[in-house]
Amino acid sequence: MLHMISRSSFCSKYHPLHQAGCIKTLQLPSTQIHCVTNRSPCKKYSIKCPQSSINITNNVRNREDISSRNCKQFNKYRCFLTLQDGYEPKHLYNNYSTSFRDVFFKNLISFYRLTRPYTWTGTVIAITSVSFLPIQNLADLTPTFFMGILKALVPAVLMNIYVVTLNQLYDVEIDKVNKPDLPLASGDFSRGTGIAIALISSLTSLTMGVMSRSPPLLLALIIWFLLGSAYSIQLPFLRWKGHPFLAPFSMMILMGLVYQLLFFIHIQKYMLARPVVITKPLVFATAFMCVLSFANGLLKDVPDVDGDRKFDIQTLSVIVGRERVFWFCVYMMLTAYGAAILVGASSSFPLSKLVTHTCFHSVASS
Repeated sequence: MLHMISRSSFCSKYHPLHQAGCIKTLQLPSTQIHCVTNRSPCKKYSIKCPQSSINITNNVRNREDISSRNCKQFNKYRCFLTLQDGYEPKHLYNNYSTSFRDVFFKNLISFYRLTRPYTWTGTVIAITSVSFLPIQNLADLTPTFFMGILKALVPAVLMNIYVVTLNQLYDVEIDKVNKPDLPLASGDFSRGTGIAIALISSLTSLTMGVMSRSPPLLLALIIWFLLGSAYSIQLPFLRWKGHPFLAPFSMMILMGLVYQLLFFIHIQKYMLARPVVITKPLVFATAFMCVLSFANGLLKDVPDVDGDRKFDIQTLSVIVGRERVFWFCVYMMLTAYGAAILVGASSSFPLSKLVTHTCFHSVASS
């Protein structure tokens, strides 16, 4: 325990040691600290007293001949202090850990919103579903089969993150009108952070495609990369999202053809080691998803009319009106689902008939 005797301009009422629980950095004119073995000029000390913590930067005089009797007028300012180089109060560590945890979870939530969860959720469901089409019997459900699905899902999700991040990088001003809660539009993530996420996710996805030694999987990722880039990048002959039909057409190629055909071949030939055979379920799934994805490509622009019109993005919803596009897409999807019901009802598989009749009766009763 030490005595600190200070000559300063502070009066007793406003002396910093009387403010319990605060932390201050002070430059005192002159301070003598007795019984300190390691005293050096311009040393930064952290001094802790029972009711306050003070960081004091001070030139400590190297004098040993000053006694407390010469400083009686300052005795009322004496308090017992604990002096230790580099000392930081425990509550500061708690604040640092709390702050780090808050920042970490805030960035994690922002990243989650950046990835547009509904897009990669649809990707996972679509690829998993088409991966089961080559299955002929339960014996095909081997660890190799499930590993093949995993090899396809991870790079696919990463490529999906690249595409949606790239789109947000080029649509920051538009998203401030249409989707102001997105991380790049709201400022939660900087442009540099968005670029880093896009680069890392795309390069990792393509690298995993090469390492998989599955040509159809790698081809699917390359086509996905090219279509996603052409959709968003502001260059001549690109920026397809500004064209009323190129945007839904690109989605139809990706979701209707790439998802169905290339991921099907990846499982059938390179995981199950069978020759490529185009089956009827694959043909139906491809046709169904082409219609559905084209409608989805048009429908996604319906809520974004205000921002698209402001920045001269000529989507079909801007040109003909959102209500007409909405009902056109509804009719397209109803046609696709009606065809699915007919195909299911005429199927030779009892389970397909059961599911089809159940769905039909559920729709009819609603």
